[in-house]
Amino acid sequence: MAEEIPVYLFTGFMDSGKTSLIKETLFENQFGNGVKGLLIRCEDGEKEYEEDRLNAIHVQLAVIEEEEAFTPEKLAELQNTYQPQQVFIEYNGTWGMEHILEAKLPDGWVLVQTLATVDTTTFDLYLNNMRAMIQEQVFAADVVIFNRTDDDTDRGHLRRMIKNINRKAQIVYERKDGTIDERPEELPFDLEQEVIELSDADYAIWYMDAMENYRKYDRKKVKFLALVYNPEKLRKGVFVPGRFAMTCCVEDVTFIGFKCRYDREEELPHRSWITITAEIRVEFAKEYKGKGPVLYPVSIEPAQKPEDELVYFS
Repeated sequence: MAEEIPVYLFTGFMDSGKTSLIKETLFENQFGNGVKGLLIRCEDGEKEYEEDRLNAIHVQLAVIEEEEAFTPEKLAELQNTYQPQQVFIEYNGTWGMEHILEAKLPDGWVLVQTLATVDTTTFDLYLNNMRAMIQEQVFAADVVIFNRTDDDTDRGHLRRMIKNINRKAQIVYERKDGTIDERPEELPFDLEQEVIELSDADYAIWYMDAMENYRKYDRKKVKFLALVYNPEKLRKGVFVPGRFAMTCCVEDVTFIGFKCRYDREEELPHRSWITITAEIRVEFAKEYKGKGPVLYPVSIEPAQKPEDELVYFS
């Protein structure tokens, strides 16, 4: 059995900071500590690599210029030529991710981490005009690094956009001077209220925060307007109050809600509107594939359908 060779994949559009991140990883953080490495570059960016510096840390540089040339056979050829103990791939942001994610990698190669770099100043523009490419890269990423941020950057907006695509991704905000912005993000509602009352504008933001940071909501009470998801196939004693949410366009509308225990005799009609006040308890739920927020109703009242049935992440 071949010895495992870790592969680190760097994605992002040109000028998003991939090369700078790889240089920082290799030269400043001394990643690999002199282990024999191979850097595969798939595009020519503004910044270049100094091959003498790479050679000094035992890293060889190979270039694949065309998407059609990024094949299992080519990767196997590079493995045979360089015999690396670790591999770094600077992937072309305009190439389909399936070439790397679905490719048969050389024996021993194991994709251990994918990092996506994003230029904060162009993110919304690219998301609106090249949404499929952005989503494909973000969906595959373990870490998303927003660079060129400043104090005026709406980090909450960026975080919600990413978490709607890839809930498990770690998000890092890097300032223009290269330092990491570690300030806590502000929420638009008061967690210290006896009952946290959520407006339609707050719901999607609260949903993301509650799913990601559910422990801080344990035993807290919330109140919000909800659409009832309660089809006949759902098991008795449970329904899902939630809302249809849109990220950036009508194609991205999805229902987001929470498991809710309900042991009353009267049924709640499917797709009816209610105002629910509930206590949140952190419990294991198979629907979450682990622990998460489960609602226990304090009160449920019939409600009118709102003028705008959608809530928004932005």
